[in-house]
Amino acid sequence: MRKNSSQTLTNLIRQDANRFESLKQEVMQLDYFCKGTVLKRMMKCGNQKCACHRDPARRHGPYFECTYKVHNKTVNLKLYPEVTPLYRAATLQHRKLKSLLTRLERQSRVALAHLAKQKLASSPKA
Repeated sequence: MRKNSSQTLTNLIRQDANRFESLKQEVMQLDYFCKGTVLKRMMKCGNQKCACHRDPARRHGPYFECTYKVHNKTVNLKLYPEVTPLYRAATLQHRKLKSLLTRLERQSRVALAHLAKQKLASSPKA
């Protein structure tokens, strides 16, 4: 392998390591996270004569809940209005975590390809 391409590969490997470390630092900055979705619901009551049955604008609520899956079963967690922002922030943190893991995996594949290329270039030819 030529000296110039060897240096380029070394620089790429160094850049890969820096990007990977940067992504790991972003993961370390995450706060508590929770998989799921926070919903605001307006409900009908059990009284058939109530106005909520005739007019959707007069339904009762809002009622907040966090919905997520455990072993393919949907779990609904009723939330007090005061804690709803906490759960919303946690679900956003979970989405950020998933995005970071995808980026880490992609960066790992690129780095592994560069490392493999370097290894093949430095091994003696048979």
